Amino acid sequence: MVAFIVRRLIATVFLLIVVSMITFAIFFLIPRLAGQNAYQLATELVGQSATQSRTTIIAIENKLGFNLPLYVQYGRFLRGLVFGEHFNTGTSTAYCPPPCFGYSFKSEQPVWPLMVASMPVTISLVVGAAILWLVGGVTIGVISALKRGTVFDRFSMFVALAGVSLPIFFTGLIALEVFSYHWPVFPNVTYVGITTNPLLWARNLMLPWITLAFLYAALYARLTRAGMLETMSEDYIRTARAKGLPERTVIVKHGLRAALTPIITIFGMDLGALLGGAVITEHTFSINGLGQFTMVAIENQDLPEILGVTMLTAFFIVIANLIVDILYAVVDPRVRR
Repeated sequence: MVAFIVRRLIATVFLLIVVSMITFAIFFLIPRLAGQNAYQLATELVGQSATQSRTTIIAIENKLGFNLPLYVQYGRFLRGLVFGEHFNTGTSTAYCPPPCFGYSFKSEQPVWPLMVASMPVTISLVVGAAILWLVGGVTIGVISALKRGTVFDRFSMFVALAGVSLPIFFTGLIALEVFSYHWPVFPNVTYVGITTNPLLWARNLMLPWITLAFLYAALYARLTRAGMLETMSEDYIRTARAKGLPERTVIVKHGLRAALTPIITIFGMDLGALLGGAVITEHTFSINGLGQFTMVAIENQDLPEILGVTMLTAFFIVIANLIVDILYAVVDPRVRR
C-alpha cells in the first residue's frame, strides 16, 4: 500500500505538470496560432475601451513577458509556482511568493492570495453539502433497494429523478423565494466565518447546502440503489446469510461496502470539481467564493486569475482521485486481492 501511494504521488506530480502545460498552451499558444502577436495580446489585456498609448502597451508587454519565447514564459511560470517570481512594476520590483500564478491584470495583486481569500467560502459550501448528499443519498438508496417495489421505493426514486433533472439555479431560486422571502426560515444567506460564529455560519449556509445536496443526493440515491440490488444478489451474500450472520451485518459489511465502490469514484470527482468553484450555486445565492471569483475573472479576461483557478481545480481533482484509489482498498477487500 505504501509503495502504491508513493507511485501515485509521483504520477500526480507529473500529471499536474501536464495539466499546467495544456492550460498554459490554451491561454498563450492558441492565441498566437490564431495570428495574435504579443502586442495585440497586451492590447486586449489592457482593455479595448481604455485609451492607452502605444508606449504603455509596450511597457505592459515587456512587464508580463509576452515578447519572450513561449518556452521561456512557461519556464518562468513553473519557476514562479515553486520558487516565486519578481515582477518589474516600472518604478520598483515586486516579489510574488510561491505558489505564484502571476499578478492580476485588473487589481495588480498576486493571484494566489486572492484565491486563498475566497477558498474558505467554497470549502464551507462544498463540505457541508457533501456530507448531506452523501449520507442522505446513500441512506435512501440502501432503503429503496431493500424495499424494492414498495411505495417508499417508488416515491424516493421519483424524487431522485426530479432532483437529477432540475438544475441548481432553478431549485436555488425556488428555495430562496419560499424559505428566505415568503417564509423567512433562512432570511440571511450570507457567509459568516466558522471561527466568528459557528451557529450563524451553519444557519446561513443551510439553504445553499440543501439546494446543492438535493441535486447530488438524488444521483447518489439512484446509484446506490442500483449497486445494492446487484450486490445483494451475489453468491457471497447468500453464503453470508447461510452462515447465520445477522441481516444488518450482511447488508452493511458485505453488501454496502461492495456497492460503495462506484459511489466513492463519483464522490471524489464531484468533490474535487466543486472545490475548484461551485459556480452556479455561488452565483445563485450571491456567495463570494471561488465560483464567483472565476466568473469575475472571465468577465475581466484576467488570464492569471483564470489560469490560477484552472490549476487549483485540476489539483483538487487529481488529489481527490488519489484519495479515491486509496479508499478502494479500504472499502472493498476484493481490490486488495
